[in-house]
Amino acid sequence: MLPESIKSRIQKEFNVAIRSEKGIYGGDINEAAKVQLEDDRTFFVKWNSDAPRGMFEAEAEGLELLKNAGTQLEVPVVKLTAENFLVLDWIEEGGGRQNSSYEFGQELAKMHKNTDDQFGLNHDNFIGKLPQSNTRHSNWADFFAIERIEPQVKMGVESGKLTRSILRTVEKMYTKLGSIFPTEKPALIHGDLWSGNYMFTKSGNASIYDPAVYYGHREMEMAMTRLFGGFSANFYEGYNEVYPLDSGFDDRVTLCNLYPILVHANLFGGSYCRQAENIINSYG
Repeated sequence: MLPESIKSRIQKEFNVAIRSEKGIYGGDINEAAKVQLEDDRTFFVKWNSDAPRGMFEAEAEGLELLKNAGTQLEVPVVKLTAENFLVLDWIEEGGGRQNSSYEFGQELAKMHKNTDDQFGLNHDNFIGKLPQSNTRHSNWADFFAIERIEPQVKMGVESGKLTRSILRTVEKMYTKLGSIFPTEKPALIHGDLWSGNYMFTKSGNASIYDPAVYYGHREMEMAMTRLFGGFSANFYEGYNEVYPLDSGFDDRVTLCNLYPILVHANLFGGSYCRQAENIINSYG
């Protein structure tokens, strides 16, 4: 359950006693609880005693960016940020309306129309508990190679999860990237959008959370929605009505998903390692 030190901090910060707490699933990285105060305010609290320095602060900044993107997507309000925990407003899950998935796609497309001069972000953050470098680049192929694939490949080789020979192959892959991805403006993306990081609320709107935000190629986001499933055909119809994807996207999905697959390889090992190497070999 919620550590006493975090309980004390919450009660001191809000000047109200905690009435109840209920442990809930917090994902593979963190622990979480639903916390209700005596004044009926309800929060989602997530914590990790071994959190990398700045992890929850970076998540809070990402949530603020998404919340200010001018969409109907429900993004949790950050109430309190600390080194080893994060307090968010509680959002109640609901079943969604008949057209909720379609509207989710539309609103995500609107979010992706938020742009910046360069790919990246003004600060680094995390994907899971792994560091995510967001050093800015004017060219997507460079950003993808240098800030996304290269750090993960090196991490995998150094830990023994990936074979050392993959370092030569991935260099060959980098030379082909410029001719593969269509030219687009940097898009504000959630960065870790799979079925476990969204839900439909009681209002019927989609809520998104647990981001790894940056300005990137929007095909990265849309490819990841297909990595583990959980997004309906209506979702993609709604998206393409507002911001159609370029032709050939289906052929680029696997390459886009190399990044999250490498992240999973470094976090969990197993078959993700061979899957990552197979993708690199197919382009190298």
